[in-house]
Amino acid sequence: MRFLVLGANGLLGSNVLKECQFKEHDIVGTYHTSPPDIGVPCHELDIRDESGTATLLDEMAPDLVVNCAAMTDVDGCESDPEAAMAINGTAPGMVASACADRDIDFVHVSTDYVFEGVDGSPYREDAPPDPIQVYGESKLAGERAVREQHPDPIIVRLSFVYGVHGGNGALTGFPAWVRDRLDASEEVPLFTDQAVTPTRAGQAAATLLDLSQVIQTGTYHVACRSCVSPYEFGEQICELMGTSPALLNEGSMADVDRPAKRPKETCLSVETVESALGRPQPTLAEDLEQIAEAFQ
Repeated sequence: MRFLVLGANGLLGSNVLKECQFKEHDIVGTYHTSPPDIGVPCHELDIRDESGTATLLDEMAPDLVVNCAAMTDVDGCESDPEAAMAINGTAPGMVASACADRDIDFVHVSTDYVFEGVDGSPYREDAPPDPIQVYGESKLAGERAVREQHPDPIIVRLSFVYGVHGGNGALTGFPAWVRDRLDASEEVPLFTDQAVTPTRAGQAAATLLDLSQVIQTGTYHVACRSCVSPYEFGEQICELMGTSPALLNEGSMADVDRPAKRPKETCLSVETVESALGRPQPTLAEDLEQIAEAFQ
């Protein structure tokens, strides 16, 4: 099979490329600004470019397109809602339509931020979405556009994504920030009133590729099985690093003034993907152990 990965230089996209290499798939990527240093053919593409996308699909003739391209800066989306809606909301539908016209399978990546975050229990895939910021609104619009334009898409929602970049090997996301502050002996303020199920990018990449091989369509939550606060996440990082948690400071989401609201509780239920693939999702500790070298 030939895979085309849109947004291949991002954290998730680079891991999808790496996973495809590991499984010896024929793989092509696209990037917006800088090509990933991962040794596969990549093409510059803005996913808002309808004609450019159509030309690339015709030239590459992929069996499956994985859309990892997105505007993920939550506050940036709040400041520029038009760009957020164009990239996260409108473009995925356009790409899905082009894939449908060519009988190409399509996987689209979404987010837990499509939920309001007040339920107090893990969200299942069929829970009513109700985003509270532009980022979530734009990603929900993208989900709906994809479902309208493609007859059988796979949509995966991720949460609090982190991991090791598939190209440059750099630890990216929340754990990198915690690690760097601990290494500098700086205090680490962490929320205790937020709950998430973190998604390690490498694990998500493997899972979505497996889904694409065994499932024709549907929406799936891909995250770890551990519903934790950022403070509890930080404690596990300290344990992995063999560092005292004394520098971790308990904080509240109300302590930080940001342009975009963040949902408080967006833990995702992973029962559906576990059932589909016949295996459990990892715990946070198990996921962190897979990238332990990045904390040394």
